[in-house]
Amino acid sequence: MNHIVYVVDDDESVRSALSNLLSSENYDVIAFATAQAFLDHPFPAVPGCLILDINMPGADGFAVVNALNARGYAIPTIFLTGFGTIPVTVRAMKTGACEFLTKPVDPEQLLQAVAEALQMAEENLASSQEKYDITSRHLSLTPRESEVMLLAISGLLNKQIAAEMGISEITAKVHKRRVMEKMNVRSLSDLVRAAERLNILSTRRR
Repeated sequence: MNHIVYVVDDDESVRSALSNLLSSENYDVIAFATAQAFLDHPFPAVPGCLILDINMPGADGFAVVNALNARGYAIPTIFLTGFGTIPVTVRAMKTGACEFLTKPVDPEQLLQAVAEALQMAEENLASSQEKYDITSRHLSLTPRESEVMLLAISGLLNKQIAAEMGISEITAKVHKRRVMEKMNVRSLSDLVRAAERLNILSTRRR
């Protein structure tokens, strides 16, 4: 199975050195000078990991990880930084980083981290693709449909949803049907499972 290693670092010498090292191990490497260029790049459904500089102009490494998570991408990430303070290390680990390495990075240590990250990516590929699909479907909902979904997974019936939102029961029923169609689910229990996958909690107003 092919593996892709993404490298995001604004320092050209670092990008070049990392690309050469990884290519020598027969990894497919795609390097980016900016966070935005990386986020604009399409991600194929193959196991991959990300080597990410924390301190970059425009958007730091944490912003990149947050953007990936918001889009439903679960790419194992190895953070690189020239300033390895304890608070930064703790914050990196809380984002779910696989590894946190300081520059200049030890080649063997980096290759070991990449191997472990790609193993994780391979094991989680099916789950990651499912999360991306569900997130994409959820992002396709209108604001009103999103509200209907929240009320529906909290257990409200159509007429209760209508009362909560100040709309007719027929309109509530139409919105709910569209939610089910867009989320590609057949039952309320399926919709609840999708919401759990997205870490969405039911929010019934009291």
